[in-house]
Amino acid sequence: MNGSQLLLLTLVLPLMGALGIAALRKRPNLRESCTLVTSVALFLVVMQLLRLVMAGQTPSLLLIEMLPGLEIKFSIEPLGMLFASIAAILWPINSLYSIGYMRGNNEVKQTRFYIFFAVAISAAMGVAFAGNLLTLFIFYEVLTLSTFPLVTHKGNNAALKGGRIYLGILISTSICLLLPAIIWTWQLTGTTDFKAGGILADHIDGPALTLLACLFLFGIGKAAVMPMHRWLPAAMVAPTPVSALLHAVAVVKAGVFSVVKVVVYIFGLDLLKSAPNIEWLMWMACFTILSASIIALRQDNLKKRLAYSTVSQLSYIVLGALILAPISIIGAALHIIVHAFGKITLFFAAGSIYTSSKKTEVSQLNGIGHRMPWTMAAFTIGALSMIGIPPAAGFISKWYLLMGAIQAHQQLAIGVIIISTLLNTAYFAPVIYAAYFRRDNSDTMLSYGEAPLPMVVALCMTAAATLLLFFFPAIPFSLIRMIPA
Repeated sequence: MNGSQLLLLTLVLPLMGALGIAALRKRPNLRESCTLVTSVALFLVVMQLLRLVMAGQTPSLLLIEMLPGLEIKFSIEPLGMLFASIAAILWPINSLYSIGYMRGNNEVKQTRFYIFFAVAISAAMGVAFAGNLLTLFIFYEVLTLSTFPLVTHKGNNAALKGGRIYLGILISTSICLLLPAIIWTWQLTGTTDFKAGGILADHIDGPALTLLACLFLFGIGKAAVMPMHRWLPAAMVAPTPVSALLHAVAVVKAGVFSVVKVVVYIFGLDLLKSAPNIEWLMWMACFTILSASIIALRQDNLKKRLAYSTVSQLSYIVLGALILAPISIIGAALHIIVHAFGKITLFFAAGSIYTSSKKTEVSQLNGIGHRMPWTMAAFTIGALSMIGIPPAAGFISKWYLLMGAIQAHQQLAIGVIIISTLLNTAYFAPVIYAAYFRRDNSDTMLSYGEAPLPMVVALCMTAAATLLLFFFPAIPFSLIRMIPA
């Protein structure tokens, strides 16, 4: 197969898998085998595309030309290849974890869960390989709609309420802010194509340029920059594999990926540097990092603590993009990777704890590290990565973000990165301390151990990847350095 055919296959394979899952709904073992086979097949296809991109090829595919300058098309560039690789690697692992979780908790509507999960992965591939803003917008919306049934999976009042917040914020921001920004860009330039160095130079300047940047930043609600963040903690009513999808694999990564892609391929760093008062967008990212970290400190519910941690960590990526220095773009791209593996490990651990012990609060975790050693060891690795402590991969991305802030003489960003790292420590360290150094005198301490084996294997795989990325970052680095920042 050539590059274009492989690109099309990344979009079609998950949808074919969804059809197979639906056809096998009455045979759970085959249904779940179909999920695993499809996810592994997608991984192999994406790895083949990665090989082509690393060899200097740029596969592309034109589907429809609606009007001159308005096309649904796909093209592969290094940043999109990075996002697609993350999703392709983590989908098989998440699928393995989901099998243990859904069976271990006797979840209802499991077929629907696997179907919409596959559709969401297809949408994520569309976002990753979008050749222009129009294509990105279409698949961005499909991703929102396909994950809504996953957020509301439990069907109770809390799930429906969380789903309404989720859908309401993401749809309203994209329709009211992102779509006008795309239309404005098309009106100015006659195209919505992504281009190295941007397409807006010589077309817009002054306050209008800053306004357009604001529309993009807040219109991409999946990036969860405050005050557009409330959908993310509201979605914590979903099953843990969905939370992992939302926070690590697809949804939030689609948001921050889109922010970085718009900065690099629509505006260009040099043009944005000339925008008046553009610094206040960076200040909003700084505010989000610190505020979400402080809120996380106050959360006793483990998943909510992790949710607000995600809000904070996403704005590291946004901050890296808005520092507007080449080295900070490297840091932002690296943090997309390390956050994916670190945060999915943390959510996997939270789901394993719930499945095995039914514990959901941080205050209930005293001594749990002695009963669930593999789970809590993985949690510790994920937490170290989010804090930025070696040998976890988060150290590398935070180092580049900090160097970018120093290079750009952004004193506020330097201070925020340092202070927020201390706050990260403050909300993760108590969980680790309680798990290993506090004694649980409750009777439940004797009644549970590790979660089902597929869950433990999955979380150990992502924890190991978090460590391996620290010691062997060559492939991500070689890809990221191809981004024309």
